Amino acid sequence: MGYGKLVSEGGESSSTRHLQSEEEAATATSAKPRRTKLKPIIILAAVLIVASAVSAGVVVSLRNKSASGNGADGVHRKPSRAISRTCSKTRFPALCVDSLVQFPGALTASDKDLVHITVNMTLQRLGKALYDVTDISNLVMDTSSRSAYDDCLELLADSVDLLARSLTSVSPVSGGGARGTSEDVRTWLSAALTNQDTCTDGFDEVGGSKVKDTMSAKVKDLSELVSNCLAIYSAAGGDDDFSGIPIGNRRLLSSSAAEEEFPGWFSKRDRMLLESPVSSIQADIIVSQDGNGTVKTIAEAIKKAPEYSTRRIIIYVRAGKYEEDNLKVGRKKTNLMFIGDGKGKTVISGGKSIYDNVTTFHTASFAATGAGFIARDITFENWAGPGKHQAVALRVGADHAVVYRCSIIGYQDTLYVHSQRQFYRECDVYGTVDFIFGNAAVVFQNCSLYARKPMPSQKNTVTAQNRKDPNQNTGISIHACRFLATSDLEASKGSFQTYLGRPWKLYSRTVVMLSNIGDHVHPRGWLEWNATFALDTLYYAEYMNYGPGAALGQRVKWPGYHILTTAADASKFTVGQFIYGSSWLPSTGVAFMAGLST
Repeated sequence: MGYGKLVSEGGESSSTRHLQSEEEAATATSAKPRRTKLKPIIILAAVLIVASAVSAGVVVSLRNKSASGNGADGVHRKPSRAISRTCSKTRFPALCVDSLVQFPGALTASDKDLVHITVNMTLQRLGKALYDVTDISNLVMDTSSRSAYDDCLELLADSVDLLARSLTSVSPVSGGGARGTSEDVRTWLSAALTNQDTCTDGFDEVGGSKVKDTMSAKVKDLSELVSNCLAIYSAAGGDDDFSGIPIGNRRLLSSSAAEEEFPGWFSKRDRMLLESPVSSIQADIIVSQDGNGTVKTIAEAIKKAPEYSTRRIIIYVRAGKYEEDNLKVGRKKTNLMFIGDGKGKTVISGGKSIYDNVTTFHTASFAATGAGFIARDITFENWAGPGKHQAVALRVGADHAVVYRCSIIGYQDTLYVHSQRQFYRECDVYGTVDFIFGNAAVVFQNCSLYARKPMPSQKNTVTAQNRKDPNQNTGISIHACRFLATSDLEASKGSFQTYLGRPWKLYSRTVVMLSNIGDHVHPRGWLEWNATFALDTLYYAEYMNYGPGAALGQRVKWPGYHILTTAADASKFTVGQFIYGSSWLPSTGVAFMAGLST
């Protein structure tokens, strides 16, 4: 379903969703071309090898059943009953049929086989798109277009990896290799869809250009194809779903109180690492600005860490303020743990904003996409200030990510919980407009969420969740936290309104439960994005909150807003059920409640 440009209450479009005051024109500057085709060619070859290897047995079998075949010979083919049934479950059925009838083996495939075939077909289309977009890498682009273009390349490469892992997991003939669970696959497909959305949003932010038009043509239909893939997989899984929240296939929660202090992905060693004093931890890499460590900069430490590590790599960042340009833990840097000397002592800082003619995605002072990312006892900040609008302090798109005892400080768009499964415990998050935003499946537990004094005419919104598809297993769950006002807002809270959230995309989902809500939060609780947009498709809920701002009598009356009255309904948004944390968090060592309470 296309939304076009959605204009919010403040007059912004969906791509410039956070601006609540006047925009300034970005000055276009030229950037030198700087990419070659070698890497994308290698990626495309790898995609085809993976797809062929896991598909060969099925495709050969299906081809033998069809005398006429269904290759790309230009002949219009009539869909089989299985294809018609399967595609009827998607949001884009016509595209689903058109893409499948031309794919080898699909016409004679069963409903079950079409799950694997759809993932295979989508992976190959993503791989080809990644190769095709390199055709314009040598164009002269202004700074903003180059930023959006680079984002799309990174996001496409990440999506190829996510679809490849999904294909390995759903293939009936896959031999060897790690296979993900049903929730892994839904997470990976959800993240791939979010990646496509982010790519599109980035070009919407920088405005019309030849680059944008060319990119749009080359990635045409990718978002819809991934959406169809997710819908078909979700339907085949047969999971019972509560407004898109998977509640089937649950792992039994541990009866051990000690293990329930941490979500299940964490190993016993990681649990010990998160609770141990720094002096007792043997770090693999020590970052120290005075030269008494392994390296002097965090960038050097990330570069030095091995790729695709299966063991925990510990990077100890000694006290100091580290201001390095766009630090990023990329997809290949897995299982990295960053340990600092404490909030306010180890500070990772940056000042990029959209006023530097880059996308919101590109403004992050620190970003992490490598699976198994952990941060402990660190402050992440973006000092650009409220007048620079979108300016991200921390962006996380890593699966099984944990941020523990950290401060995340900014104004607008402070924390970008971009995608995949994330957990935040005992963190302080500061901001104004949409200061926690994104489309991860994320739980905040025992955190303090501080609204700051915004710019004149602005309204504070704690969350802006951007779930765009009903089959995505994503959302923001805020559990046993505190909604607080900083001293500057406290002194003038009568002049500014603060809300728990507003819907960035059509199926926005946020739940607040068992939390203390201060009196700076408006009695309505939630803010419209633009008139009636998403009010009947969003899922916002509250459960047993307390404090002066928690009264429900004047809350919004939207169709998508819910007051939860039973522990059974609220439990669907806990660590154990919403992010399946009891299967991965114990290995990390961070304390957590698997259910509503210990």
